[in-house]
Amino acid sequence: MKELEEKLHYHFKNPELLKTALTHSSYANERHTPNGSNERLEFLGDAVLGAVVADYLFRHFPDLPEGDLTKKRAALVCEKACCGFSQQMDVGRYLLLSHGEQNSGGRTRPSILADAFESITAAIYLDGGIREARNFILRFVLPLLGASKPKTFKDYKTLLQEIVQKNPDDSLEYALVGESGPDHDKHFTVEVRLDHNVMGKGGGRSKKEAEQQAAREALRLMGY
Repeated sequence: MKELEEKLHYHFKNPELLKTALTHSSYANERHTPNGSNERLEFLGDAVLGAVVADYLFRHFPDLPEGDLTKKRAALVCEKACCGFSQQMDVGRYLLLSHGEQNSGGRTRPSILADAFESITAAIYLDGGIREARNFILRFVLPLLGASKPKTFKDYKTLLQEIVQKNPDDSLEYALVGESGPDHDKHFTVEVRLDHNVMGKGGGRSKKEAEQQAAREALRLMGY
C-alpha cells in the first residue's frame, strides 16, 4: 500500500480506507470482507469528482455557456478518462479481486479501473478532506484540458438531455432492465425512456456504458 500511496501523492491516516477502495465486489463476496467492497466509495467518489471538475471549469472558463461546460465535465469524468487515470498509477496491480475476476482480466478492465479511481477519490476525501481530494483530481484532469480527447468524446447522454430540455414538459429517465453474468463478467441492459416511452436500449459491461449506448440508439431513432 505504501508503494501505491507514493503514486497517489497522498498518505492515509486511515489505511483501511484505501484498502476498501481497492476491494472489488467479487473479492468481498468471495472472502466476506468486514468492510465490504468499494461500491459505496465509488458512489461518493463519483459525486466528489463531478463537483471538483465542475467547480474548476466554472471558475476558469467564465465565457463558456452551460452546454459547453457540461460537455467538458462529462468528457473529464467519463469511464474512459477515469480508467486512464488509474492506468497512470498502475492501480490494477493493487486491486483485490476474486480468482475468477483475476483470471478473466479484471486488473485491466476499463470499468473496474474507472470505478477504482472514483473509490480512491472518495477515500482521500474522507481521510483528508475536500482540499486533498481536489489536489488529487486536478493532477489528472488538468493535463486533459489541453488534449483533444475531451473535445472529441461523444457523450450521447448529454446530447440527448440537451435535445429533450428544449421541451420542459418532457421527462427523461434511464432504467436498468437486465443484469446477467458472474461478478467477473457482468453485462447490464438499460432502457432510456421519454415520458415513460422506451426510446432506446443499450448494453455494456458497466451501467454507465449501457446508458451511453441506450442514449446513442435513442438519438439514432430521432435522426441525430
